[in-house]
Amino acid sequence: MFQIDLVSRCKQNDRKAQLKLYRQYCDGMFCVAMRFLKNEDDAEDVLQESFIKAFEKIHQFKGEVTFGAWLKRIVVNRCLDFLKAKKEKLVTLEESYMQISEDDDWSVSDKISLKEVKDAIEKLPEKYRFVVQLYLMEGYDHEEISGILEITGSACRTRLLRGKGFLKNILKDSYYGTES
Repeated sequence: MFQIDLVSRCKQNDRKAQLKLYRQYCDGMFCVAMRFLKNEDDAEDVLQESFIKAFEKIHQFKGEVTFGAWLKRIVVNRCLDFLKAKKEKLVTLEESYMQISEDDDWSVSDKISLKEVKDAIEKLPEKYRFVVQLYLMEGYDHEEISGILEITGSACRTRLLRGKGFLKNILKDSYYGTES
């Protein structure tokens, strides 16, 4: 059965179609949630809430993107909401005065494993970690990240650039070094 057929059946509240879509996407979306939450119980809770929200709002799915991309956005937003709710105090930084420079070089030494890069991303300050993670791991562009995190495009670019700098320093400090 084609995905569009499943989605159409879900819009008619077909439980079997919902279960099929759930089974098709639950493992991948669990991995997305785990990258943000780092706790299986929290990831499972957020995943279930995300699917419930997706099925409640499925009439809003217009097919402009794949269902997986639409669902992933819901999962990412739910993860960020969960993390915001857990955090007692948020510190904001006025970033509008910062100068933006584009630097698309994300290369690192072949000696550095993907796990080491992921571990280094985890060491980034939260505001940089989320932007770097959404950009590198989830594949969102600046406009999408700005919308998800509710920040300006310039703040997104600044945080990504600074996050990259922090990431390179963390990897260098881990002895491995990076290529510029």
